[in-house]
Amino acid sequence: MADAVLNKESLPFSMTKGQWGGLAFFLFIIGFIVWLFSAAINWMTDANRLPLSQLVIQGELHYLSTEDVRQAILQLDHMGSFMTQNVNEIQHVLEDLPWVARASVRKQWPETIKVFLVEHQPAAVWNQRYLVNTNGDVFQAPAQQVNGQNLVELTGPENSSREMLAALQEMQPRLQFAGFDIATLAFNERRAWRIWLTNGVRLELGREARMERLERFIRLYPELEQQGKAIEYVDMRYDTGAAVGWKVIPE
Repeated sequence: MADAVLNKESLPFSMTKGQWGGLAFFLFIIGFIVWLFSAAINWMTDANRLPLSQLVIQGELHYLSTEDVRQAILQLDHMGSFMTQNVNEIQHVLEDLPWVARASVRKQWPETIKVFLVEHQPAAVWNQRYLVNTNGDVFQAPAQQVNGQNLVELTGPENSSREMLAALQEMQPRLQFAGFDIATLAFNERRAWRIWLTNGVRLELGREARMERLERFIRLYPELEQQGKAIEYVDMRYDTGAAVGWKVIPE
């Protein structure tokens, strides 16, 4: 009976040793997995191991250069690795460039950034300084960059660029058909329209019935030309007729 009692008492001691061994093995496995995961993270986030070293630029570019794009990306505080770099950050930086209307950015394994850019299409000069695109939005590219394109200059208050471009697109074809071209279209706080033609004539249209007054000017102009005098302005802000200012030519 004594041997039987000793065997029963020794059984719990043997099981405890086995549990400790299993726990040690389990902790080893957990530690190894944590180390492996940490090593993988360090490897993926190490810019020296997975650097973003190639830049591919796509899109039809007339005003931007590849160097402009590269320098904008390099302005980021930190360029991460392939795995960690947020392409949205690059997109925001590129869309801050004055000529960029839209940008899309994606990564291509293992080291490439692909950028697709759409430029603003200039439709007019804005207040002698910036430009208006074909949607009527002002973008802050220098007007000097389009000096050779003979764009119409729009002069008006803030937030009026869309209305002014729409008016230009309405008036310009009619004037061109009659042999005139607009050099400057102005719109003031009182909502009055004024046009400078490329022949030097200033045309006052006022606030109302601008297309009707424009048509009257076109009909009237041949009679004014017959006067043989240089015209400074034609004021169409009358129900009938017009006021004409003649240029004074020094003798």
